[in-house]
Amino acid sequence: MSFEVTILGNSSATPAPNRHPSAQYLKILDHHILIDCGEGTQMQLQAYKIKKSRISQIFISHVHGDHILGLPGLLLSMNLMRRETPMHIYGPKELFEILEVFFKFSETKFSFDLHYHTVNTEKEEVIFENIYYKVTTFPIYHRIPCVGFKFRERSVLRKLNVEACEKNKIPFTHFNDIKMGKDFVSSDGRIVIKNDELTFDPGIPMSYAYCSDTIYDERVIKAVEDADILYHEATFMHDKLERAIETMHTTAKQAGIIASKANVKKLIIGHFSARYDDLQPLLEEAKTQFPNTEIAREGKVFVIE
Repeated sequence: MSFEVTILGNSSATPAPNRHPSAQYLKILDHHILIDCGEGTQMQLQAYKIKKSRISQIFISHVHGDHILGLPGLLLSMNLMRRETPMHIYGPKELFEILEVFFKFSETKFSFDLHYHTVNTEKEEVIFENIYYKVTTFPIYHRIPCVGFKFRERSVLRKLNVEACEKNKIPFTHFNDIKMGKDFVSSDGRIVIKNDELTFDPGIPMSYAYCSDTIYDERVIKAVEDADILYHEATFMHDKLERAIETMHTTAKQAGIIASKANVKKLIIGHFSARYDDLQPLLEEAKTQFPNTEIAREGKVFVIE
C-alpha cells in the first residue's frame, strides 16, 4: 500500500507564470482523490495524464476562489462525459450553497449523483473511513472558516514471515487471515501456531497531512503530529511577516517551525505568492528550521510507502 501525492497547483490567490492555484491529486490503492480545486485544475489533470473520470472524492479546505474556482468546470466536464458513478464532495457548508446557485442558474442536470458532505470547521472530526484509510478534518486559522485534512492508513496488515510459513508448511489459503492477525489452526484443530511466530510487526500507519491557508498557529501541531508528509502553506518569506499576519497566511520559516515541532518526516511547502518568480529562497528559508523540506513543484509526485 502507498500514498501518492501529485501536485497540480502551488500558487496563491492568482495564477502565476507556469504556476496554477491550489490543487493536489492523492492516490491510495485504487482510490482517487482530489484535494482543493483551483482554476485550471482539470487542465492540470490532463497535463499529467490523470483521468478525472476515476476521481470519486473531492476535499475542499475553504471557499476562497483559488481553492474552488476549478470545481464547477470539472464537474460540468464530467457531466458532459456522461459520468455515471457518484461523486462525493467534502467541504464547508458555504461551498454547497455556491455550487447550487451555479447549477440552478445554468440549469444543469447531472448524469451522476452528487453527494455533499458538510465538514465541521470548529473541531477535529473523522469525516470518512473505509477498510484502507480514514480522513480527519481539523481547524486551521484563516480569514474565513477553513479546515486541514489528514489521510491516515486505517488497517495495517501484519507482514508475513514467509520463511516461518514455509517451515511450518502453512497453506497459502491461510495467508490473508494470518496477515489480519489470526493464529494458524490446522483443519483438525491439533496444530495451533501463534500469529507473532508467523508475521512481523507492520509498523506505524502511514499518513499525509494537508494544511492550506492558515496563519501561523501552533494549535495545528497536534493534528499533524508524526505525519509522514506534511503539506503546509508558505505564502511569503519571513521578511513579509507583517503581510502574512495581515492576510492570515504563513511564512516559509514558520512552516518549517510547525514541521519541526510536529515531528513530521517530510515537509512540502506551497501556496506561494505570485510575487516570487524564484521559489528557491522560500525553500532555503524553510530548511533553516526543518532540513527535510521540498517545494511542492507542479507535476512532482511524493510517495509514502
